[in-house]
Amino acid sequence: MTMIERHQTNQRMSRIVKHNGVVYLCGQVGDGATVAEQTEDCLGRVDKLLREAGSSRDHILQAIVWLADMADFDEMNAVWDAWVPRGSAPARACGEAKLADADLRVEIIVTAAVIES
Repeated sequence: MTMIERHQTNQRMSRIVKHNGVVYLCGQVGDGATVAEQTEDCLGRVDKLLREAGSSRDHILQAIVWLADMADFDEMNAVWDAWVPRGSAPARACGEAKLADADLRVEIIVTAAVIES
């Protein structure tokens, strides 16, 4: 049986789950007044969690992006495109959703491969 590792776990969720060489991150949001600021902060949080999990942005397999308003698509993508390593773009989906707080403009969910040691 393959072990499931859970990190930063509380009653509701784990921020990181690892299984069979794959890292699953809980949805990340960021601070800031604009979607660009929130996206930059959110992706910084993704970087930190990926490092903790033994992965990196070069190893992202899939990303799901939720925007509170699709009118923010281009602004979010400008930050995203600068952050994703050239040649390592993951499979990605982006949609509009009502997020957990009215001030949130973007949430990103990431699945990545663990870096082989």
